[in-house]
Amino acid sequence: MSDTSKTELFETAPIPKAVLKLCVPTVLSSLVTVLYNLADTFFVGMLNDPIQNAAVTLAAPVLLAFNAVNNLFGVGASSMMSRALGVKDYETVRKSSAFGFYCAALSGLLFSALVALLQTPLLRILGADSVTIEATWGYLFWTVALGAVPSILNVVLAYLVRAEGSALHASIGTMSGCLLNIILDPVFIMPWGFGMGAEGAGLATFISNCVACLYFAVLLFVKRGKTFVCVDFRKFPFNKRIAFGICSVGIPAMIQNLLNVTGMTVLNNFTSDFGEQAIAAMGISQKLGMIPMQVSMGLSQGIMPLIGYNYASKNIKRMKKGLLFTARISLSLLVFATAGYLIFAEPLVRSFMSDPQVVAYGERFLRGFALAQPFLCIDFLAVGVFQACGMGSKALLFAFLRKIVLEIPALFILNWLFPLYGLAYAQLCSEIVLTCAAVLVIMRLFASLSKKFNQDHSEKKADGNML
Repeated sequence: MSDTSKTELFETAPIPKAVLKLCVPTVLSSLVTVLYNLADTFFVGMLNDPIQNAAVTLAAPVLLAFNAVNNLFGVGASSMMSRALGVKDYETVRKSSAFGFYCAALSGLLFSALVALLQTPLLRILGADSVTIEATWGYLFWTVALGAVPSILNVVLAYLVRAEGSALHASIGTMSGCLLNIILDPVFIMPWGFGMGAEGAGLATFISNCVACLYFAVLLFVKRGKTFVCVDFRKFPFNKRIAFGICSVGIPAMIQNLLNVTGMTVLNNFTSDFGEQAIAAMGISQKLGMIPMQVSMGLSQGIMPLIGYNYASKNIKRMKKGLLFTARISLSLLVFATAGYLIFAEPLVRSFMSDPQVVAYGERFLRGFALAQPFLCIDFLAVGVFQACGMGSKALLFAFLRKIVLEIPALFILNWLFPLYGLAYAQLCSEIVLTCAAVLVIMRLFASLSKKFNQDHSEKKADGNML
């Protein structure tokens, strides 16, 4: 294996080249993921049945909860791998990837079992009623009860592959499943196909995630001996240092996601009080809002290996340049997307569902979600830096502030002041505050790191002179 080929991107490549090589495949993968989420909403929406569309929306928090496992073992293991690569500890890289893989697979099995056992109370918590409960469970059966393991491993394997700089392969694996899902959706959903409605969307997702996992299995088999990503059970470490290194980043990232699930569940429960049309409109608006959000998330995830590697090798100047370059790209794209949503909100919602009430609700929801996007990208980049550097506690603090202190209370207050329509502006209120906090914390972090590493360098130089 050529170590040079694995480290050149992180150490010597020009910043624009390194950032774009890492981030472009990740952003494309994120966008394709959004497209496959939109495909579910789009083709189910073509049925013009608010109940079927509401089912997909009500099930969304459970699918979002998968990201708790993805973050715990995907973000945690990839952060550990990048930092170990930075100090050229290749055995830790391999053991970290094996730990992440097998723990993710076990978690997926437990997830499936719990959802199957707790079916009825879970559906009630999600906001399903006697009208929507059957369609919601049909979708959850395929995506969760049967599909948790392939869905989780698909994402975790992409994180592990991306951690060593193979962003293109990580994206191809993810996109292969997403594109297949888009192809299969109409076949299973529409009356001219199998006519399964929301349940058909779930079946298409299950098959697609299995195919994506198969791609990664073939990739690792072909590249065996030429990759640091390891799924050999013999490398599964019962090692406190590795477990702690992964969990110190992964657990805060997992809690962050669970807080997101809580926020979405609160939002959906408030919305369900206004009927199936409001739920369907909220679901369409959320999915459309995910497009720019996934762009900013893709950029923050793509830059993580570069940040983590240079943090471990104490190259703070390169860390800072990479972050600032990424921030400029992310902010420019998100401002442009926000302007587009504000102008074209009504036709965008109408393209998914022609019901006049759904469109009326949806365009107002979408404008509220759009305004938060430019602020959200700065928040994501800050959290990405914390995760890449192993600073899980800082990432957790931001997640706690976003949901518990700011967004969820804002949902209650805004829904009371402006029933239903105020819900879409809760995220904007929280992200304005968090953006200000993110800029201040990142500035102080880089100042602290520069001072620390310069001091360490001076001490080593002084020791050398004494010798």
